[in-house]
Amino acid sequence: MSIVEFIKTVFLGIVEGITEWLPISSTGHMILVDEFIRLDVTPEFKEFFLVVIQLGAILAVVVLYWSKLWPFYIREIPKKKMRAINSQSPAVRWLLIFVERFCDKEKWVLWFKILVACIPTIVIALPFNDVIEAKFNNYVVVAVALIVYGVIFIIVENYNKKRRPACTSLADMSFRTAFLIGIFQVLSVIPGTSRSGSTIIGGILVGTSRTVAAEFTFFLAIPVMFGASLLKLVKFGLTFTGAEIAILATGVVVAFVVSIVAIKFLMGYIKKHDFKAFGWYRIVLGVLVLGYFIGKTIIAA
Repeated sequence: MSIVEFIKTVFLGIVEGITEWLPISSTGHMILVDEFIRLDVTPEFKEFFLVVIQLGAILAVVVLYWSKLWPFYIREIPKKKMRAINSQSPAVRWLLIFVERFCDKEKWVLWFKILVACIPTIVIALPFNDVIEAKFNNYVVVAVALIVYGVIFIIVENYNKKRRPACTSLADMSFRTAFLIGIFQVLSVIPGTSRSGSTIIGGILVGTSRTVAAEFTFFLAIPVMFGASLLKLVKFGLTFTGAEIAILATGVVVAFVVSIVAIKFLMGYIKKHDFKAFGWYRIVLGVLVLGYFIGKTIIAA
């Protein structure tokens, strides 16, 4: 990998790490950045890279929220509860001992909520993924989505001013609420929408606090992005050159480091502010994108 390609990859990793978590569309930004910074790789590898680089961002969530996500641990079982367990049949007894000694039931419930929220994407969006990528990965769709959802963010935040969130912790979130947020996630299949943006909007509208909406968005990304990366791996296989592996590794590592900073910034920001600033950013960026490409088309004609 040349120095030039290394610099390009680092820049793409920075863009991914920032935009994956801020509600401004990572896919949309990556498509737009590709207009100006083109990696010297095959189209097949670039398609693979733009998805798998998100693993670095996902690993940042796993590291930062490990204590909230890891459902296994070792603890002593109280004697009173142990006596009750010993009264069960051998099979039931060993199952109960395993659950009580090694499993955090609240975290397992959280993971079930995450899986429930993934159902709409699996059922609705997944079958049409290739068609959507072929038809909608262009600057017009990205720019319009940036503008439309920027306006929606502002409207939602204005509407939300007089409301009190019904759900202020992940433990309080119902399976119904998780499923509804998952439905909003389906909207993010359109480039420029933003997966985090659509799920945060959904979370706010169904009654969660901004903090809960953001955290659940982070957690929801784990199976979604791992699944998307696995699909690309199945599609393209592992036949990469040494240079391509270096590009992929660099992008993932940079995205991981930058994501840690971006997540901490976002969680600190939303404790004191709403999401309107991101809405205005999306609108301005969308207008600039449309202006740039329309001007480019006119000049070329």
